[in-house]
Amino acid sequence: MVTIWGGASLLKMYLRCMKDLLEMTEWQWDYFINLSATDYPTRTNAELVAFLSKYREKNYLKSHGRDNARFIKKQGLDRLFHECDDHMWRLGDRQIPEGIVVDGGSDWFALTHKLVEYVMNTQDELIIKLKHFYWYTLLPAESFFHTVLENSHMCETLVDNNLRVTNWNRKLGCKCQYKHIVDWCGCSPNDFKPQDFIRLQQITRPTFFARKFEPTVNQEVIDILDSHLYGSLPPGTNALKAYWENVFDSVDGLSGLTDIALTLFTSFFRLGLKKIQSSRQSGVEGHCRYKPVGYPLSVHLYFYDDRFQGYLVMQQADSLTSGQTETLETWVVPRSPMHLSDPGTEPDRLQAVEVGTEWDPKERLFRNFGGLIGPLDDPVAMQRWAKGPNMTATVVWIDPTYIIATSYDIVVDTETEYTHYKPPLNHPLRPGAWTVRVLHLWEPLAETKFLVAPLTFSRKEPFKKEEDQWLHAGPPGNEYMDQSFQRLRGILKLPAAGTAEKVALQNLQLVGKQLDAWLDESVGRFWSVSDSCSAQPSPCQSLPSCQKTTWGSLSPDPKSELGPVKADGRLR
Repeated sequence: MVTIWGGASLLKMYLRCMKDLLEMTEWQWDYFINLSATDYPTRTNAELVAFLSKYREKNYLKSHGRDNARFIKKQGLDRLFHECDDHMWRLGDRQIPEGIVVDGGSDWFALTHKLVEYVMNTQDELIIKLKHFYWYTLLPAESFFHTVLENSHMCETLVDNNLRVTNWNRKLGCKCQYKHIVDWCGCSPNDFKPQDFIRLQQITRPTFFARKFEPTVNQEVIDILDSHLYGSLPPGTNALKAYWENVFDSVDGLSGLTDIALTLFTSFFRLGLKKIQSSRQSGVEGHCRYKPVGYPLSVHLYFYDDRFQGYLVMQQADSLTSGQTETLETWVVPRSPMHLSDPGTEPDRLQAVEVGTEWDPKERLFRNFGGLIGPLDDPVAMQRWAKGPNMTATVVWIDPTYIIATSYDIVVDTETEYTHYKPPLNHPLRPGAWTVRVLHLWEPLAETKFLVAPLTFSRKEPFKKEEDQWLHAGPPGNEYMDQSFQRLRGILKLPAAGTAEKVALQNLQLVGKQLDAWLDESVGRFWSVSDSCSAQPSPCQSLPSCQKTTWGSLSPDPKSELGPVKADGRLR
């Protein structure tokens, strides 16, 4: 079942799971506990079983507090919502049902078999009407079970504890998130970091899970918790600091990829084949010349020691010497295009500048790792600052033909650590190398470049000149904003645009292999091929086996291997 944040579909999914569990009569389960992919245990399974066995008649839900009127307003329970097209639409006001206590809080819980059976099988008018009421409610899973329990004959079984600790930092995590999904403001907890680990050890109330944990944000804290619970893996164990996350698999079909992702992943693989062929050893062998076949089979994010190390693209390729089809994997790493001015430039506060999409202000990172940006994207410029005197900085964006797309000022207070802004640029963005400069009183503090990649696919089909050419033409009239910033050209000392404009017009005509060549040349300036490997034995002796590398997606990862559950409930 496909669910959305805050949607009625989430409650329906829980109830469907409960129905299925109740029909499994051969399994005498005791508790329904919901977990997310970002939850992690803080105690062993044996400790959880012992605790629930001791208090097996209790239901564990965390309530918001005592101010019910404020909770109802804050949650929008007095508003009518309807879920449609992956969005919760607010339709208007409504009345709270009379004669019942409406409660709520956290949507993470541990419910007894008895309560689940009551919710699913009773013909009690209270439950039937509450289900109907919550079908049209925002965040229904944060209130439905609380309200059912407090108004039922099992109200005395409620324990105000959901058995988990949540890492809230509301200054970062509650800035009206999820507006693209719901007609309301929402917020979410932060990920745990190593410095937060002490919180997991100092909880006075019984807790068995914590959230949130994300290895793409920080894996070290998971390793610490893992070692605390189950003991450390032997020193020197492979992949202790490595992490792989699949972002695409061919089994799921191309619908899971955007045009820009498909464009760049195929380019990464071609660059890998080019490097294999150009290596000195392969030149001697003559067995390392390949032609790519089809589309990627899989794509992984690769991290090591909590740093993004690039993409791993696995795809098939035909050997031009043996004629056989091989499965190869290429590892590409982003280059660092940022340049800070000489130390001592006053004020000396700016530490980093980065441009990307999917900026997460809560975790202070771009979720689009590596910055895969196409002509129809909305990039964000982020600056990281050290503490220091108040200042105002100017940020200037320059397109590949030296058109000043936008310029704006940002106020940097004494305690400011991060600033970010997404300028409302007109589309399409002109493909090529863009420049972002940060200045103070028009003196440069830093400069970075980012690639708006030309598309080789449109709607998952190969790029067509007549239909798709507009995607590479830049915005109508070469105007990215209603306001013109070209008067700044002299201050910024930009070169004449003639040659760059001529090149852009030539690139506008490209399709097929010529378009691929332009893309690969552009990508090669922002990404480098680190290595390649083969999934099966290959006549190209310079290609290592992917299973024997330390980086490949097929290489061993002992810390993440799952086997049969042991008698004591442990996996290892």
